[in-house]
Amino acid sequence: MTGRDGGAELVAIEPSPVVILVRPQLAENIGAVARAMGNGGLFHLRIVAPRDGWPQERAWRTGSGAHRILDAAKVFEEVDAAVADLHRVFATCPRPRHVIKPVLSARGGAAELVAIGGRGLRCGVMFGPERAGLDNEDIARADGLIRYDLNPDFMSLNLAQAVMILGYEWWLARAGEQAPRALQTHETGPATKADLEHFMAHLVAECDAAEFLDNAQKRPGMVRNLRHFFNRGEITRQELNTLHGVVSALVRGQRHK
Repeated sequence: MTGRDGGAELVAIEPSPVVILVRPQLAENIGAVARAMGNGGLFHLRIVAPRDGWPQERAWRTGSGAHRILDAAKVFEEVDAAVADLHRVFATCPRPRHVIKPVLSARGGAAELVAIGGRGLRCGVMFGPERAGLDNEDIARADGLIRYDLNPDFMSLNLAQAVMILGYEWWLARAGEQAPRALQTHETGPATKADLEHFMAHLVAECDAAEFLDNAQKRPGMVRNLRHFFNRGEITRQELNTLHGVVSALVRGQRHK
């Protein structure tokens, strides 16, 4: 289901963030998202566990010429796989959540995305299902939240509108002067989400072995808190290697007692 005639010659404007649709429900909405992305200069679309499968002809019918975006879309079964190669990930979140994370406006988020891309890092923004939005497990994978400054008494956006707002702000931010910002990493570099997930698997496994997470009711929230902690700032590959060593050393110390 590729190479449709009549699509606009859209090309990726680099560096550009990835739009990640998590468990979208309607093919028409995915097509409308592609249309919104084209208007904002975004190109990279990832779809996580679409309810009705993929591809869906209805998406191309509502894409209004954004066929190349849909043709190039990548599909994943879970969020971890969709963000594995990214260095920074943000989650759109219209409602307050009981998490400690940086919260950016659409304009602030767009400026951050431009700054991250300017440093040669890959970033993405997650958008949740139409009915309920992202859940706590999805948000635990994000470095920060993007929340739109709209009427607090009526914040009702469809999926394409949410993507359109971010795409518009990103397009404007690209043309503006960005404050210089850099992370000095010497011979290492920022960790990807796959690097972080590998460490989390190591940490959680050892916490389980030590019976730290033996309360079945509290365990999911405790694991999410650990994710929030390590996702809140940029962490380098070398720092993760050090943390792996710390966990292994603590385990060895306990065994030698």
